[in-house]
Amino acid sequence: MFHDRARIEVRGGRGGDGSLSFRREKYVPKGGPDGGDGGNGGDVVLVADPDLRDLSFFQRKRRFTAGRGVHGQGKNKHGRAGDDVELRVPAGTQVFDEEGRLLADLAHPDARVTVAHGGAGGAGNRRFATPTHQAPRLAEVGLGGEEGVVELRLKLLADAALVGFPNAGKSSLLSRISNARPKVAEYPFTTIAPVLGTVESPDRRQLTVADVPGLLEGAHQGVGLGDEFLAHLERARLLVHVIEGQVEDVEERFATIDRELQAYGAGLAERPQIVVLNKADLGTQEFTFEDPRVLALVRTSAATGEGIEELKRLLFQLVPASAPSLSGHEEMADFLVYRPTGTRRRLFRIFRTDRGFRVRGDAPEEALRAAGVKPDDEVEYE
Repeated sequence: MFHDRARIEVRGGRGGDGSLSFRREKYVPKGGPDGGDGGNGGDVVLVADPDLRDLSFFQRKRRFTAGRGVHGQGKNKHGRAGDDVELRVPAGTQVFDEEGRLLADLAHPDARVTVAHGGAGGAGNRRFATPTHQAPRLAEVGLGGEEGVVELRLKLLADAALVGFPNAGKSSLLSRISNARPKVAEYPFTTIAPVLGTVESPDRRQLTVADVPGLLEGAHQGVGLGDEFLAHLERARLLVHVIEGQVEDVEERFATIDRELQAYGAGLAERPQIVVLNKADLGTQEFTFEDPRVLALVRTSAATGEGIEELKRLLFQLVPASAPSLSGHEEMADFLVYRPTGTRRRLFRIFRTDRGFRVRGDAPEEALRAAGVKPDDEVEYE
């Protein structure tokens, strides 16, 4: 089953604690502090993978936590950083926070964005040595990592997308021009999820074509299979408007789908189009009009193969060289970050001492508990 949305919980790794240690060697009775720093916690990172097609992996697992940083040790040994967690998502995945605000857009393959930073490692007691305070008996506790819930929404990246009413023959057409094998049947809504196919030219060029579930009047308001699938048209460079050629209301069907594209927005109404009068073996109506968006009109039949090669030739000829603009940017960046999720900024500091704990700043109770503070421990506040 195709999944284009997922809601996941992410948590960065906790930073390792700094070491409270003093040099103790034979013939060195008063060795100085030698506690190493703790390592930073690992990050949770999303990476756009061109080989993935949907978000079905996240239906099986929804919680992800990065590795904890290793504690520092004596002899000035620093702990290593915690392991990052890399989550592979399809190219075209958008990331939203719990309030529905767009955080980042992984618009291209191999784009990366960190959705939960790991906590900073704590400083060892060697860091606190000064000429007047040569034996500091405190070391810093590592900070907890960022945590939160993010929603992933996929918008397919395709060179061209088939659009039209249910039962217009889009799936059959896709199976004739590409390597896709979608379900085909003589009833509406055979396609209930987007399908991607690759079209190859004689000179080995390739294009990606998407078959989107059929639209009905009012689709932008959720009628039929709704407006969620209209989102998959947003990044198609060319729309292939498929209409049953034998019906008498060809012009009205074209106009109905066109109104849905305009009502949805996102520049779909201005996108260049090829109009395909499909099922030509059953006869086709006359359909002539002037529209600057329509670059070509072709009559096809998936049953007999009529017009198939011409349609493939037109796809390679008419697909624009560049992708449509995204969110006001002239070109699609490797990834767009709309709202940074934060950094390893310290709003408070927690130290372990030889008597208990010392706190600098307004540390929340959960941070104290995570640092190991128990109800009867001595806690000093600065």
